[in-house]
Amino acid sequence: MTVETADSRDPGAHPGEIAGKSGTTFYWPMLLLPKPKRNAMFAIYAFCRQVDDIVDEPGSIDEKRAALAAWREQIRSLYLGGAPTGPVAVALADAIARYHLPRGELEAVIDGMAMDLGTPLRAPSLDTFKVYCRRVAGAVGLLVIRVFDRAEPDTEAFALAVGDALQMTNILRDLEEDARIGRLYLPRELLIRAGITATDPAEVLRHPGLAKVCDTLADMAEARFAEADRLLADWPRRRLWAARAMMMLYRRTLTRLRARGWRDIGQRPRLTKSEKAWITFRCLLGQPPAR
Repeated sequence: MTVETADSRDPGAHPGEIAGKSGTTFYWPMLLLPKPKRNAMFAIYAFCRQVDDIVDEPGSIDEKRAALAAWREQIRSLYLGGAPTGPVAVALADAIARYHLPRGELEAVIDGMAMDLGTPLRAPSLDTFKVYCRRVAGAVGLLVIRVFDRAEPDTEAFALAVGDALQMTNILRDLEEDARIGRLYLPRELLIRAGITATDPAEVLRHPGLAKVCDTLADMAEARFAEADRLLADWPRRRLWAARAMMMLYRRTLTRLRARGWRDIGQRPRLTKSEKAWITFRCLLGQPPAR
């Protein structure tokens, strides 16, 4: 899983510091939350960063498996009343207690990261792709919805829809970066429909059929954004304002990816700090801007 760059490997780093230095699109929506919610969101974000870095950074497979296993044990211990180790685990323990975060979703995030261990994911089947998105993004959505609001069928469906849309946008944004480390998350069925039988990332990115694949995946992401919109329609505009801001920021990224096209994929569209802040404040006030 590719996420925005941050050095979260320092075991003494605090969650707020990790989020602040990351350049994450989500920083402003997290920052403007009330302090308990802000701290919980920083904890969840820092946990995801740390387990992601375990897989992405240099090291042997055995070392990485051991590090993920250590996080599994830390999660298990937190739910049994054990003492947390390090600032991220301390903050996560507080978030678990305060917002009743489900253990299974934290473990699902680790399971998703583990899918990139050993042989990198390359043109996974659509079923495997959906499992991956559910673990690395849907699980996060089901955690943060408890911080933002509460867990009920509609809010959980919203969280899963947004998670899918954000992860698909990430994949489209990071095609070249992922290819450099041997990964290709584009589903095999979409490649075959576009006449691409290769699974080597560099070869796929050079193929003239790439644009068709990316357009199809962008359509899938947009459909999940539309589903999230449908669920939001009946709620007050300030309800889930932070999630709404996160969704709007990523939807703009998807729009700009499509406008840029799929030839010069090394040019990643970026939102300015002022744009991120403006969208976030508008959502906080219950006046979200037009897409």
